[in-house]
Amino acid sequence: MGPEPMKIWPGNYSLSVQLNCTDKLYIRYARVMSKKLFVPEFDPASDLAAQIRTILSRLKRRLREQGGREDLTPSQVSVLLRLEKDGAATVSGLARAEGMRPQSMSSIVTSLQDAGLVGSSSDPNDGRQTLMSLSNRCEKLLREGRAARQDWLTTVIRQKLSAQEQRKLSAALELLGRLTEDGPLS
Repeated sequence: MGPEPMKIWPGNYSLSVQLNCTDKLYIRYARVMSKKLFVPEFDPASDLAAQIRTILSRLKRRLREQGGREDLTPSQVSVLLRLEKDGAATVSGLARAEGMRPQSMSSIVTSLQDAGLVGSSSDPNDGRQTLMSLSNRCEKLLREGRAARQDWLTTVIRQKLSAQEQRKLSAALELLGRLTEDGPLS
């Protein structure tokens, strides 16, 4: 027979732990005995947060599949979207905006240039600087990708959700929108 269980834990709680050792197997038995068992309280907000993150992650993955950008890294996509949003920029300006070293940004921009997604031109205000901007081909790919994602999502909503469910989704989106509004937390 093995060693006697050890009883520890002051107050109304006692914890019984027993370790049994064999050649290759370690077995631990633990048992908490109490008049009151501690059961963590259910937190609906935490559960909702986990569900939202999971669902949005899956949705993002599915949308990415529809948009045809599987061959680009997240860093490359981020640079393209920044150039689309903010316009032409220098490599060092992109590096600052993305929070990375200029050498790393230079590597990203070079790969985008090699793929024909980004072009360069001399800065009209400072001829020593080179401005990076989206190529016409890239602008077309971004438009087509957005249209493909929009079409896919529209089709899925129409096929999988009734009119009543679509209204519920609209109300849920209004609530999700409030979560992303700027302002102080109460």
